[in-house]
Amino acid sequence: MQTRLVTTEDISQSVIAVPPLARDTDLKFLPAENQKIVSHIEQGGVRILLYGGNANFYHIRPGEFGEILSGLVEVALDDTLIIPAVGPAYGMMMDQADVLKDFDYPTVMLLPQQGITSYAGVETGIRHFAEKFGKPIVLYIKHDGYIEVENVKKLVDDGLVSFIKYAVVRDDPSDDPFLRNLIDVVDPAIIVSGIGEQPVIVHLRDFGLAGFTSGCVCVRPDLSAAMLKACKAGDWGLADEIRLKFTGLEDLRNEINPIRVLHDAVALAGIAETGPAVPFLSNLESGDKERVKAAADSLLHC
Repeated sequence: MQTRLVTTEDISQSVIAVPPLARDTDLKFLPAENQKIVSHIEQGGVRILLYGGNANFYHIRPGEFGEILSGLVEVALDDTLIIPAVGPAYGMMMDQADVLKDFDYPTVMLLPQQGITSYAGVETGIRHFAEKFGKPIVLYIKHDGYIEVENVKKLVDDGLVSFIKYAVVRDDPSDDPFLRNLIDVVDPAIIVSGIGEQPVIVHLRDFGLAGFTSGCVCVRPDLSAAMLKACKAGDWGLADEIRLKFTGLEDLRNEINPIRVLHDAVALAGIAETGPAVPFLSNLESGDKERVKAAADSLLHC
């Protein structure tokens, strides 16, 4: 596992995979199956894995955090960057900072807390965690009303942010005043598109973002990596041809639930046994499984 601090070159050269976490029937970390997922992603040329929403770190038990961190260290190649997530509650992330001291993870992502927040309070909480962790963090902007551009700028200017995952969903990704204001005050070279392949072309071409995160990359990492390469070469036509190949599975993620669909899709495609979903989420119903399997198989073999 890569342990040096993350650079802008890292996030611009590799898609950032956001995989599910494989668990057994007792919801314990499954080393062998998680190894299969990581190896499949690595074989497709992807060298950054971010364990956040798709791994359901929102509902992780505090007592298993260290065990999972230990397990993830063992499943990756030496040049693969593994980024775990913390939070979303303030107290949770501050206690997790103590556990992280026993590991060499170069950065972690803060899951965004919804509700019972203020802009200044979120900035202060992020600052407290980053200072206790002792390294820059990944700032995840997922919802309007979570943090303002001016708060983000302060955190970036103080060296507390490794990079930003921007994932606010817009009906038209090209019409995004918040993102436009953000890149006016923060270097877009530290911002990645965080909503999968669908808005990537707009985010990279029109806003100059550095790269992108993806869940469906866990099924076809080589294809997602090829899309990033096409974007970097300015071959937007090829990039769009590749993007369209992901729409079948992505549309089901949007329709049903992005985390649930990806969790089961990886298993249904035969990549690894991901096991049961962690409550308060659940695995797919049989009818949805059939549709997801068809879409995952289509993506895997296209």
